Amino acid sequence: MNPLVRLITGRRTAWLVALVPFLFALVVAGMVPEGEREATALDTRPEGADSSYAIEMNEKLPAEEGMVAIVLWTAEEGDLDQAQLGAVTAQAAALQQGGAPDGPPAIPSEDGTAAFTVVPVQSDSNRENIDKVEQLREDLRAELPDGVDVQVTGPAGIQADIGQVFDGANFRLLLATASVVALLLIITYRSPVLWLIPLIVVAVADRFAAIVSTNALEQLGMVWDDSTVGILSVLVFGAGTNYALLLISRYRDELKSHESRHEAMAKALARTAEAVLASATTVIVGLVTLLLSAVPSTRGLGMACAIGIVIAAGYALVVLPATLLLFGRWVFWPRVPRVGDTVLVDSHSVWWRVGQAVAARPRTFVVGTVLALAAMAAGLLFVTTGLKPAEQFLEKPEAITASERLAESFPAGTTDPIQVLTRADAGEVLAAVSAINGVDSARPAASADGITRIDAIPTAAPGSTEARETVEAVRDAVADFDDTHVGGGDAEAVDDREWSQRDRMVIFPLILVLVLGALLLLLRSVVAPVLLVLTVVGTYAAAMGTSWWIFRYVFDFTAMDIAVPLYAFLFLVALGVDYNIFLVTRAREEAQQHGTRAGMLRALTATGGVITSAGILLAAVFAVLGVLPLVVLAQLGAVIFVGVLLDTLVVRTVLVPALAVTLGGKFWWPRKPARVEEAAG
Repeated sequence: MNPLVRLITGRRTAWLVALVPFLFALVVAGMVPEGEREATALDTRPEGADSSYAIEMNEKLPAEEGMVAIVLWTAEEGDLDQAQLGAVTAQAAALQQGGAPDGPPAIPSEDGTAAFTVVPVQSDSNRENIDKVEQLREDLRAELPDGVDVQVTGPAGIQADIGQVFDGANFRLLLATASVVALLLIITYRSPVLWLIPLIVVAVADRFAAIVSTNALEQLGMVWDDSTVGILSVLVFGAGTNYALLLISRYRDELKSHESRHEAMAKALARTAEAVLASATTVIVGLVTLLLSAVPSTRGLGMACAIGIVIAAGYALVVLPATLLLFGRWVFWPRVPRVGDTVLVDSHSVWWRVGQAVAARPRTFVVGTVLALAAMAAGLLFVTTGLKPAEQFLEKPEAITASERLAESFPAGTTDPIQVLTRADAGEVLAAVSAINGVDSARPAASADGITRIDAIPTAAPGSTEARETVEAVRDAVADFDDTHVGGGDAEAVDDREWSQRDRMVIFPLILVLVLGALLLLLRSVVAPVLLVLTVVGTYAAAMGTSWWIFRYVFDFTAMDIAVPLYAFLFLVALGVDYNIFLVTRAREEAQQHGTRAGMLRALTATGGVITSAGILLAAVFAVLGVLPLVVLAQLGAVIFVGVLLDTLVVRTVLVPALAVTLGGKFWWPRKPARVEEAAG
């Protein structure tokens, strides 16, 4: 027996192994805060993009010019009358005393229904910006004339509303995730006590992972934000609970063959560790590929989640088995396993019946499943990526509704002008930009240290195809000027498309190569790893295609966020391979005595229930991302939900067993794991 296994499961050492890491994590959680950093405008911007250079130059301008809010007054009915317009102008004039740009206090619309002004918002942090925008809104409404509505939008308003989205969001997400895990564990174990043990262990691992990962990122100088910690928690809870389900299922089975729970756990841990370590390794190598992303926040997410998986696997393989040994068999009550009970692999469960059906017509199941996945993947041909600014929230905040209302009475791009940052002759650049078809107006907005920012108001609505074309036209017009860059929301959207495509071209194939390499080392064969990787790629395609139809015709999303394809590919490939690893490592073990065909069917019978429970749990945990009002997280959660269920209920249950039965011993080529003759038929 492995010395480490003996240490974890020993009669005299198990309690130490259980308590020391547990107490250490609690001490760390009580004494060490999460890492801290101040968010910057470049955190989510691809390095090397033209708009990123524009942001860098813009940050060198005076702080009061760097972030502005747009105050919009609108008539509740009809037009603004003279008294209302006078009151609005007085409010705008008072705001201008705070350092607003030169110009009329309030600019009325041609249709007479609205007026707006620009207000600088000076802040040193996102929290301060939120507070100042909220105070501005309160002050404006306190002195608002009758019959007039007022809203605050613009860059400062939008950033404040986005920041408020995450106020308390991680706590809500953690509470929802823990509640879903607890409910599914209770349903799985049908025990009033057992579910608490893995839940507490994983919860401690999650808190420990958040502290370790954020402090590690701080020391490495890497970027993270609130969504990083949220996704990290979802991943640690999902993966950690999956590993716990696999271990506890094998432990329960071994208790049916061993009087000593220590011996039973030793065997269960020895047999489970390989699958869990292989699974964690594939997820970690997949996450590490995100370090090649051009986006700093994406790199930070990859590093944080890789650290989280290491901790989740460690607690599942070390702390959990030792903790379970502190309790007797009674912890499984009312279904307490006894020596002599039928073990899973010999049961005639629903998974045994599924295996028999697959074994009777394996080629039919292969063809049918592949065709079904291909049909579901057809939606990929119609996917559109790139959400408009107004579509990025499940519930529109004030800044977005104000932006839409502003576009009804003023040029559509008023709230988000194209920003041209230049060190060249400002007059010549202004003339070049003003001459572009699609630019309503352009003016110098700020100047300092040889840098000038020119704000160009496009006639097209933000996020539209016409707006992106205008950005390209502006870039072409200023291409010959030295050190001149084009930014603003639409310019960033153009760059996001280009650089996200670059990330996918680099990271997608690398993930596949690394995952395939991990499987080759684990299984020491060629055919099985290649087939397993192909099945998870098929699952990804089917999940993306099906999710697109759901997004488009159920939720009426016009596009998928550009970050979704990359993150979904990473999680579905890395996590999807997990279930295949759980199945195939057990099949290899059984094949040693029973041959490939019988070994695969026995493995399906033994692992069907626990893997299905694990898959449903993981799918539900990722679906919890929908509690946050950001469309990107809701879409990511939905794609992974669909993909994990497909992988668990179709690919791992039907397709992989059918492939193994069809190929027989060739499934393990060039290795020959079976010590007996392959069963005929």
